[in-house]
Amino acid sequence: MTDAVLDLLRERKRQHSTPGNRSDDARLVLLVEGGSSRGAYSSGMTVAIEQLGLLPMFDAVYGSSAGSLNAAWLLCGRADSTKHAWWDPAVMRTTINPMRALRRLPVVDTQHLVHTIYTQVHPMGFQDILDNPVEFHPMATDALTGESADLHGRIHDVPSLQAALRASTAMPLLAGPPVMIDGRPYVDAGMSEMVPVRSALAQQATHLVVLRTVRSDEVPMSPSRGERLVLSRWIARHAPGVVEAWLRRREGRIEEEDLLASHPACLQIRPPLGSLQVGRTERRPEVLRAVVETGTRVAVNALATCVLESR
Repeated sequence: MTDAVLDLLRERKRQHSTPGNRSDDARLVLLVEGGSSRGAYSSGMTVAIEQLGLLPMFDAVYGSSAGSLNAAWLLCGRADSTKHAWWDPAVMRTTINPMRALRRLPVVDTQHLVHTIYTQVHPMGFQDILDNPVEFHPMATDALTGESADLHGRIHDVPSLQAALRASTAMPLLAGPPVMIDGRPYVDAGMSEMVPVRSALAQQATHLVVLRTVRSDEVPMSPSRGERLVLSRWIARHAPGVVEAWLRRREGRIEEEDLLASHPACLQIRPPLGSLQVGRTERRPEVLRAVVETGTRVAVNALATCVLESR
């Protein structure tokens, strides 16, 4: 299963292949899993792809939740140079602050993250993302239907790109109200697809590289009793179409795992067994730095042969 992906990467690397100039008819896509602070794992993995010069080998990059942010940094060529933002206390404490809940403000402030951190503190190359020939597919969840929504077709300039990034990471309750795009409300991509494999396959992906944020021994869980008590009213009020998908979260994750495991050309890169299990609102610098470095290391180990054997 993984050999087909690695062979394609090696051949495209050998040929210096780029989007629009391929000698094959494959559609190779990169899927980036999120999970709020757990996204530090997939962030480190994108650093490896950037360092190895493999991004041009892909035809499209799909991101879910924090995975969309990581994908965006990769597509603008700044995954490595900005990775320290994950363990920068000034960034994490202003973006994730549980104490804000006492004032009924978002615990995770994506407005501040995208429009202040990504423009003034650690500038993201938004125009570089728009100009990159590798397609960017930030995913979200339609708050009215609960269906997965690919926002690729709704991105046409910097403001719409910023809105898509906020929509993909709009965690119910924690990040405030749904994000409106063209008059329609969207919430976090993970409510419908934590790994956007169904969307990628529906768009004729033939080969998959998947950057995961959960270990292989972590079992998908249904919403806990506490989550049901806290979130059920919010979701019913602000994202009514999401209720069923949220309640079926475990089944949805299992379906994704089955699709990935059975695909004939799929390479999954996961945190190794025994690695840290990170909570959604983890902010400790030493933990997040270790997680980013682990993600980079495992991805380099999985993909380095594509570079060495293509020379």
